[in-house]
Amino acid sequence: MDWDKLRIFHAVADAGSLTHAGDTLHLSQSAVSRQIRALEESLSTTLFHRHARGLILTEQGELLFDATRAMAKRLDAAAARIKDSEEEVYGELRVTTATGFGTLWLAPRLSKLYDKYPDLTIDLMLEERVLDLPMREADVAIRMKEPSQADLIRKRLMNIRMRMFATQSYLDKYGTPKDLDDLGDHRLISQNPSSAQVAAGASLTHELTEHTAKSRLFVNNYFGVLQAVLNDLGIGVLPDYLVDSAPRLVRILEDVESNEVPVFLAYPEELRHSKRIEVFRDFVTSEITDYRRRLRDDS
Repeated sequence: MDWDKLRIFHAVADAGSLTHAGDTLHLSQSAVSRQIRALEESLSTTLFHRHARGLILTEQGELLFDATRAMAKRLDAAAARIKDSEEEVYGELRVTTATGFGTLWLAPRLSKLYDKYPDLTIDLMLEERVLDLPMREADVAIRMKEPSQADLIRKRLMNIRMRMFATQSYLDKYGTPKDLDDLGDHRLISQNPSSAQVAAGASLTHELTEHTAKSRLFVNNYFGVLQAVLNDLGIGVLPDYLVDSAPRLVRILEDVESNEVPVFLAYPEELRHSKRIEVFRDFVTSEITDYRRRLRDDS
């Protein structure tokens, strides 16, 4: 199969238009059209349905596009490895993690990484969906559970727990709960137990809702929970790593907490020698070491 024709097919399928693909490839629309027709003839099939609003892939076209998309990701990975320099760190690093951890723990610390490597570009993708690292949806992930794929390098960073927090101003106004039964006089702020989150957090929230009044506030990520707690809306279920960056939080009911949640850093085996991965891994590891040291010093 002609590699050049596959490259043109991929651009057309991605753009959904001969004209837009031609602009990307610096080819005329007619040249792109001829290449697509030639590819269809060589495969004895139709790859696109022609539509007034553009091109739509046929079933056979979808199969081929899946293959070229995987090829493109592998080529991107190879290019990243080739471009990684032993002396310099530059280019893009795509990092994925949960919204709460990325917003509240990782992002505030990235200035230190940029100070050391100003030519590095971080694409921080914050979402609860687990991106597919072997398929190059991201370069490196920080996940709240051990990755299941066998072809990933993984490093356990730390363990966290979900605990209960409020502000002192809230407690001065509404009182400090002494036990779980006292929660009936307070509003609980948490993620919905049925939403995407770590199982330990969902389990703790489910248990606590049995002790709270009807007034509750559910937010779909921990950043929103934190903002609500800081604005004195109630008592929040939050990860313990926030103690280091949100000094206004006061922990309540210190014997109430979730099971441990492991935090892992993972990246594809094929990026083992990536300089960008190396400096990011070392940066995160160093920050966690400092975080643990501060916790020991404060205890």
